[in-house]
Amino acid sequence: MTAANALDVLIVEDEVLLAEELAFLVREAGLRHVGHAMSSAEAVALACQLTPDLALVDVHLRDGPTGVEAARLIVEDCGAVVLFMTANVKRLPDDYAGACGVIGKPYSERAVTTALAYLEVCVRKGRAPGPPPLGLSLAPRFRELWGAGLAETG
Repeated sequence: MTAANALDVLIVEDEVLLAEELAFLVREAGLRHVGHAMSSAEAVALACQLTPDLALVDVHLRDGPTGVEAARLIVEDCGAVVLFMTANVKRLPDDYAGACGVIGKPYSERAVTTALAYLEVCVRKGRAPGPPPLGLSLAPRFRELWGAGLAETG
């Protein structure tokens, strides 16, 4: 895949070093890192301005545990696919706030890169290439939407 048609990825994370690591992993996966937000308002504004294909969102941001609401707005108002990357998995509502899934922290570099490759196929083709990789849990609606089946390894 060339950079011209790579997925655009927004990172919503208030820990700067973690955000930098995620940006590196996004680029390593052949995707394009288009921005970084540290608060929910900044995240929604950037998502609507930059129209990323994918947003990686933490639940707890600079302005508190506001990532869930930011994710919902990014999905509904900005049209991006959202993936939660959080240590606060239990804070997610049953509908995942419209997000496609979650990777729990702490995560490995491999878990992130395999999840990004998997989600790239899902976003591009509108279907899953098989069950999600280890570490990635898809939201029930997206398992159904992308035909990923009920059996998950993540």
